Amino acid sequence: MKHLFKSVRVLSLVAVCALGASAQSVDSNMLKNPPKDSWPGFHGDYSGRRHSALTQINTGNVQNMTPAWTFQTGQTQPIKATPILVDGILYFTMPDNIWAIDARTGHTIWHFTAPPNKAFHIGQRGVSILKDKLYYMSSDAHAMALDAKTGKVLWDVVVADSNKGQWSTMSPLIIGNHVIVGASGDFDNLQGFIRSLDPDTGATQWNWVATDPVGTKGKTTGGNVWMTGTYDPDLHLMYWGTGNPTPVLNGKPRPGDNLYTCSIVALDPDTGTLKWAFQPSPHDTHDWDAVEIPVLADVDFKGQKRKVLMQASRNGYFFVIDRTNGKSLVTTTFGPVNWSKGVDERGEPIPDPEKEPTPDGRLIAPDEGGMTNFRSPSFDPKTGLFIVSASPSYSVYFSKPADGAYGWAGADYGVWSKGVLEAIDYRTGKIRWSHELGRRAGSGVMTTDGGLTFSGDADGNFLGLDTATGKTLWHSGTGGNISSTPISYELDGKQVVLMSSGGVMYAWMLPGSPAAKATSTKKAAK
Repeated sequence: MKHLFKSVRVLSLVAVCALGASAQSVDSNMLKNPPKDSWPGFHGDYSGRRHSALTQINTGNVQNMTPAWTFQTGQTQPIKATPILVDGILYFTMPDNIWAIDARTGHTIWHFTAPPNKAFHIGQRGVSILKDKLYYMSSDAHAMALDAKTGKVLWDVVVADSNKGQWSTMSPLIIGNHVIVGASGDFDNLQGFIRSLDPDTGATQWNWVATDPVGTKGKTTGGNVWMTGTYDPDLHLMYWGTGNPTPVLNGKPRPGDNLYTCSIVALDPDTGTLKWAFQPSPHDTHDWDAVEIPVLADVDFKGQKRKVLMQASRNGYFFVIDRTNGKSLVTTTFGPVNWSKGVDERGEPIPDPEKEPTPDGRLIAPDEGGMTNFRSPSFDPKTGLFIVSASPSYSVYFSKPADGAYGWAGADYGVWSKGVLEAIDYRTGKIRWSHELGRRAGSGVMTTDGGLTFSGDADGNFLGLDTATGKTLWHSGTGGNISSTPISYELDGKQVVLMSSGGVMYAWMLPGSPAAKATSTKKAAK
């Protein structure tokens, strides 16, 4: 049954009218090579590198950044979404909410609110855009298209049944005439999938199921999709990470590797055909899904030009893979790992059966939250550093046979963890520098050609670091929960760094910008 939507609250008719032909220019070329005044996709571009070519704000002047404007959502949850930016308009989400705001001033243009629903409102990553339509996955796993100028719902289709335990948090991936979506959730007997929808109607074009390969059907469920994939236009392949198998902490009912859960998969975006798969966590029994962003880069590797895919995985391993064929180039750890016997000839970890949960408990590194998680990493092509918000950690895992064969059938109890930004050399997997964050942080990472790394810590501080060394060059305290990833864009000749903390979005510029001057004037008048 389709949603009955509340009316869109248009808060600035003048602003809506001023949009005119806004968003008409968003096509495959813009999504592949975004101009400096745009951030049209979840990752910025298709690669997942979260790297900005802007240099106006750099290591020499970042300490002078000043607030340009703030936007208050009025929501109690923290913002987890990455805003997208097209034609001077920022679009971002929280569960059951979408805002369109002016990227120069932070003024609201329109606000869409979905009706109450019983889905799991764990968070929302953002919307996507093609031509003049926004694409959104609601908490209860509806895919929707909205008019980018007004927020009016154009179509609404059910992707998964939230009453059975599947919901959605992801921002769709737009490739050609495909809107690629998936569903989340950890409940038993639910198969994860990646689905392509028609951008004009929402009709299903194809559906790839993660847990239905030959020889394992009926034995394994899970493999849900939580995060947005990446895409190589030259190879015409898209790359996704899949979730953990179920039952979650009990592997006995599902012997074998449990393909294609906890996997990185390469799919043809036109047909959904699987081209190759690599499994970071075979037969996972610790809830270490592999949905972390598969980052793409064209690099020099041992004297050869290679098209690589990099992933810092939740299980504590860092992988560099040839994305043309799925073959391993580098497999190493980026923190304490004690659950494997090493790696096999494919570069995939070998699980140690002695480290599976037991009634008397097993001390495991990392913990269930993982060495990293949903937090977006960044790859800086100048330094060759893959920078990730990590959490070295230990936990005691228990199995609980009395809980039955399904569900969690166990528990884990954290013993120790910390937060740290780690800069990993893609050539070797060696950590070049670490920046302590105190407790486990929720912020992702963005790097820039200005030599800067932007992120946040667990105490609500925005951070600007020297990418080459990890040294703090700038910080600003907010006191809020930082759970999103910074972006950067340039409007009217001025670079903006956009971050969020709690339910508030913050825009930062160098002094002298029109927006920064207006903010200073308002403060002086109070």
